[in-house]
Amino acid sequence: MMFKPTTALLTVILLACAGCQAIPTTPQWDARFGAATRAAFAQQVLNPDAARARTSVDGIDGASAALAQQRYRKSFAEPPAPAVFTIGVSGTK
Repeated sequence: MMFKPTTALLTVILLACAGCQAIPTTPQWDARFGAATRAAFAQQVLNPDAARARTSVDGIDGASAALAQQRYRKSFAEPPAPAVFTIGVSGTK
């Protein structure tokens, strides 16, 4: 019995797929997947119980924060005049 080219190709593909299945996966890596991200996130949280606390937050009030933000934005629209420094020059004779 002679193999046809398509039968031989199909046999090679099936053997290759069977070989891929025999390769073990990486369970030691899969078990720790995302651990570094979770650890970095946990290290950035200052107080995990902050949402349950009934104390006020340290900082400035909302009106002062809004004004500070407006001044910040305005500083880019209207930059301050450049300062001119003169050393050793006076207007007297």
